[in-house]
Amino acid sequence: MSFSVLSKKSGKKYFLHQRLQELKGGQKVMLYYFGGEAKEGAIDALPEGYEVSENTKTGLPLLKKKK
Repeated sequence: MSFSVLSKKSGKKYFLHQRLQELKGGQKVMLYYFGGEAKEGAIDALPEGYEVSENTKTGLPLLKKKK
């Protein structure tokens, strides 16, 4: 089961995904993003050291590093 969040503003469910992206300099970074459907790259749990917040204007979930 993919990790999901329910938007407080719209009531829509969003699923957490991850993707390994290679930058121009050859460095590889892991990108995390939310999508409306669970597709390829959907993950089952929050990455360690991250928390979910919500954009107050749009209601879209965001992934932030814990302080």
